[in-house]
Amino acid sequence: MHDKTHWLDQPRNVKRLWRGFLVVLLLTVLAQLVVHPHPHFEIESVFAFSAWYGFAVCAAMIVLAKALALVLKRPDTYYGKRDD
Repeated sequence: MHDKTHWLDQPRNVKRLWRGFLVVLLLTVLAQLVVHPHPHFEIESVFAFSAWYGFAVCAAMIVLAKALALVLKRPDTYYGKRDD
């Protein structure tokens, strides 16, 4: 196999990515101060609504996926014993 490590295996690169993503998020939230949004609904006029809504929906999808995994999970012996 390959004994060369991937660049994401290094913890400092993962920290750099997190910091970069947070900077991009902050810049997009602050852009709402400069760019006037044209909301279709009243709730969309709340400052940083898109960021909060995106976070809430992402968290809800994770919770839903965890709950769905509990329902759909099968035991390791579901298809019979493995002959290794």
